[in-house]
Amino acid sequence: MSTWDSSIPPPSTDLSTAERRRAFLRLAVLALGLVPTLLALVLARMAEYVTHAGARRLSPRVMRLYCRFLLSVIGVRVELRGTVPMGRGALVANHASWLDIFVLGATAPVQFVAKSEVAGWPGIGHLARLVGTVFIRRDRREAQAQTGVLAAEFRRGHRLVFFPEGTSTDSTLVLPFKATLFQAFLAPDMPKGLAVQPVSLRYHVPENTDPRFYGWWGGMDFASHFLRILGQGRQGRVTVTCHPPVVCAGQTRKTLSSQCEALVRAGFASG
Repeated sequence: MSTWDSSIPPPSTDLSTAERRRAFLRLAVLALGLVPTLLALVLARMAEYVTHAGARRLSPRVMRLYCRFLLSVIGVRVELRGTVPMGRGALVANHASWLDIFVLGATAPVQFVAKSEVAGWPGIGHLARLVGTVFIRRDRREAQAQTGVLAAEFRRGHRLVFFPEGTSTDSTLVLPFKATLFQAFLAPDMPKGLAVQPVSLRYHVPENTDPRFYGWWGGMDFASHFLRILGQGRQGRVTVTCHPPVVCAGQTRKTLSSQCEALVRAGFASG
């Protein structure tokens, strides 16, 4: 659930009979596709422990295929501008919806960083663990330990995704970035040469729908929002703008945060 809210009520998630039928048909297709994906993930993890000492070289690629499959079933088109370099590093993006996970997951083999509460969500928490989500506590008393966890992930060669706004929105704006997140990238035990790549996500809604159609925020129920998007006939698209990576060395958390936020805002405005 998002902590950001709006004084304007969200668009209705009510479905017509045709939309409900379409939503459950697509849901069935996604569920069928999830079965072999989960099997492939389990096999990939086994292979990673044997050949890569636990480093995730295969499982993010499996998830990339499923993310692309999900977006194709729903009908949301992704317009990619720029590229995401392979190998270790971090992506920081604005956060509009649960769809962001699949959009970025379809773009490159990545792992997501989420608040620790997500690990306890029914169903979602188990799936998040399986795909390699890194859970961190937003507690200053545990900052050093959390930094150590992230540093270990980077040393394994992983590319992690962060949402510096700390919450999702209605998709029509970019919130100020939280500079405290960027302190982790500057810790002494982080790998040398670490860079952060800003990414702008801009959703373009279907014709004659609310501009906030893809946004997920406040107290919106996930299930009803998920089905509303599944039930939509003609879908929109999302522009993913990958900016040049920003090198962390020589920065402060505030300068690093402000540079990344400025690039994300510029890409959002032009998206």
